Amino acid sequence: MKLVPFLDLRKLHDPIREQLDEAYHRVMNSGYFILGPELEAFEAEFAQYCDVKYCVGVGNGLDAIHLLLKAYDIGSGDEVIVPSNTFIATWLAVSECGATPVPVEPNVDTHNLDPALIERAINSRTRAIIPVHLYGQPADMEPINDIATRHGLIVIEDAAQAQGARYKGRRVGSLGHAAATSFYPGKNLGALGDGGAVLTGDYAIAEKVSRLRNYGSKVKYQHDIAGHNSRLDEMQAAFLRVKLGVLDQWNCRRREVADRYTHLLSGSCVGLPKVPEYAEPVWHLYVVRSKQRDDLKLHLENHGISTVIHYPTPPHRQSCYRDMDLSELAVAELLASEVLSLPMSPTLKEADIRYVADCVYDVASKRI
Repeated sequence: MKLVPFLDLRKLHDPIREQLDEAYHRVMNSGYFILGPELEAFEAEFAQYCDVKYCVGVGNGLDAIHLLLKAYDIGSGDEVIVPSNTFIATWLAVSECGATPVPVEPNVDTHNLDPALIERAINSRTRAIIPVHLYGQPADMEPINDIATRHGLIVIEDAAQAQGARYKGRRVGSLGHAAATSFYPGKNLGALGDGGAVLTGDYAIAEKVSRLRNYGSKVKYQHDIAGHNSRLDEMQAAFLRVKLGVLDQWNCRRREVADRYTHLLSGSCVGLPKVPEYAEPVWHLYVVRSKQRDDLKLHLENHGISTVIHYPTPPHRQSCYRDMDLSELAVAELLASEVLSLPMSPTLKEADIRYVADCVYDVASKRI
């Protein structure tokens, strides 16, 4: 039986293994492991890549959002608008600050935050909006920014799934007041461990996040604010510098894989991703929809094809938010019952893509 993994990181890294080994030895030989020259170089390179002035490396994507919220003095008594359809980290960062996440439903076609629904969720306690560029496709940022401007709100992009994507020609990470991203290994730009970063054009915010990530300190043993320990280490920064050099190449291949899926699955039993004219996605995930989702997932697994549900339970249905007085969020719940992520990687071959498509068609033709 043919096996198609969801994402094969070993195969992904094989062509750059020599460069990764060199990065490892460079850090080992330097004797710098925290807040050293590799991090400084990566921050400059990634900021340039994202078309922003400043990048601050932190411990992970959740911390990136959390530290940004703290840098903007968002906390107890404040509300932050978040998508109802997202990974729970977007909500948890708001909760960690003592603020309240206020969910707004997605557009049913793009699965991203629906700008048309935002204003009805705004009140005197609202301080910020966190659009998520879900699956590697940019949210519709222009109307979101317009709403934020009218109401005096901060816009923080959650760009964890969309490194390299563009909205109307501009890189994600440069579209709001600031952005947060994750370098979890499975991301388009993934570390060989955990990691994250803050992106911004605001020097004051970059400086404050730099202190917050390092115990509130800019000068050793002098602590200006109550901070945290959340630093992107030298080894991960060195690995990320290598992978940043091939990110556009990998994203290009992801687009080719997505195009092949869309062509081969046209007319099948599954709903296919819809890409608005403003978006140039990077296909972190290729997400289809099916009312037979569970049967489809089982059938693919029985044929050696690994799939993932992003996400099976919306944040408002998670036990940690059971005490929140949240009404039914019908679109998020509908998507949670229908979405399925097919294998997506720059390493997928044409034979793999065709095999996945053929097995999906088996469901439509009732050959399961």
